[in-house]
Amino acid sequence: MSEKQFVKEIADINENFTQWYTDVVLKTELVDYGPVKGTMVIRPYGYAIWENIQKDMDRRFKEAGSKNAYFPLLIPMSFFTKEAEHVEGFAPEVAVVTHAGGAKLEEPLAIRPTSETVIGTMYSKWIQSYRDLPVIMNQWCNVMRWEKTTRPFLRTSEFLWQEGHTVHATEEEAMEETIKMLNVYKDFMENTLALPVFTGRKTEKEKFAGAVATFGLEAMMLDGKSLQSGTSHYLGQNFSKAFDIKFLDKDSTLKHGYTTSWGTSTRMIGAIIMAHGDQRGLVLPPKVAPIQVVIVPIAVHKGGVIEKAKELEAMLVKAGIRAETDTRDMSPGWKFNEWEMKGVPVRIEIGPRDIENNQVMVMRRDTLEKTAVSMDNLDKTLEELLEVIQKEMFVKAKERRDKKVVEADTLDGILSGVEAQNFVKAGWCGCRECEDKVKEVASATARVMCDEEGIPEKCAICGKPATHKVIFARAY
Repeated sequence: MSEKQFVKEIADINENFTQWYTDVVLKTELVDYGPVKGTMVIRPYGYAIWENIQKDMDRRFKEAGSKNAYFPLLIPMSFFTKEAEHVEGFAPEVAVVTHAGGAKLEEPLAIRPTSETVIGTMYSKWIQSYRDLPVIMNQWCNVMRWEKTTRPFLRTSEFLWQEGHTVHATEEEAMEETIKMLNVYKDFMENTLALPVFTGRKTEKEKFAGAVATFGLEAMMLDGKSLQSGTSHYLGQNFSKAFDIKFLDKDSTLKHGYTTSWGTSTRMIGAIIMAHGDQRGLVLPPKVAPIQVVIVPIAVHKGGVIEKAKELEAMLVKAGIRAETDTRDMSPGWKFNEWEMKGVPVRIEIGPRDIENNQVMVMRRDTLEKTAVSMDNLDKTLEELLEVIQKEMFVKAKERRDKKVVEADTLDGILSGVEAQNFVKAGWCGCRECEDKVKEVASATARVMCDEEGIPEKCAICGKPATHKVIFARAY
């Protein structure tokens, strides 16, 4: 199959971005559709990306003081009624088990859409004294939200995620935890996923159901839309009062704790695809790529080529590089195209002439640049190259994003900005009517507030004095 034919298997990224995305996730074998509508099967190549994400994040969480635990998938429906705003926010998405073992259950059970309720119940049993605080736990698990419109990784009925849940003695400690984890996420996304993000507080309309304040991380995709890549919530005493999480303080009085929760999911894989990909397919950051270096032997019928390729692979693996040799009975050109589509950061080509010259041809997936590199100290050379690729992918993504961030001081300005696939920063008076007007006119939502940049004099929607500076964008 020629390169031209191979690329034709993927829709044009500029003409039909949505179809391009679907083609890429299916043809690179990241996922397949599950038998139940709205579900996905994460295939080994896609799951390997998640494992690399999970490994990196898990280390960061533990360094930040968190411990892992696991809580039940099934939650009594009565738990959800204890926090009114929470149940109202999740009611349309909750899947409910009503029968088991051939009999109707006395109480219906929710399949967890999130775990604040069950974890709050357990914390109320475990926490007695100020000496028990803070409690900082995280769980890696699956959740289910019965979505009407689904797309692999971005929005599915069942997905994988992590959710942290903490309890603190004071409001200050809880808010500090909320912001700390927001910054842990930001550092991970920028330094591991090469994904620049805007962080800030969500509006009341966009906050998590039951939270006092929600802080989000918003990343720009290649089509100018925003993808919420993670959230950190300050829950105040809403859940501690609903679930009776109390502790005896140093002054011998019984007090309710202050709680937080924070989470990210397999949606981050969708962000990687849509922020870094190109017409050829995936472009994976080296830190999460399942295969960092693929070695393609040329003229394998000539003696010694495969053996030398395997020797190089062993050297790279010993150096901690995720390397693999492609010895399949297919043409080199076909292999080149497939590995480019799969986004492997570096490709090595080695043939008889290369062996004679003690060199290999090295191609970068992010720039498609090809250079001859000595076999001497190849492991060190590639370690350095992978670091360069990682950093340059972030710089490229950030420069591209920053060029598509504009300011507006009118509703028409917001509309024209998002129509041109931009993020639009504008003054906002804080009222729900103006926020809804932007959604009605421009099909855009308030992603996060960026008040630290300075608040404009007037609201771009109604002209009244502004109380916040907001990023408006169309979003997934």
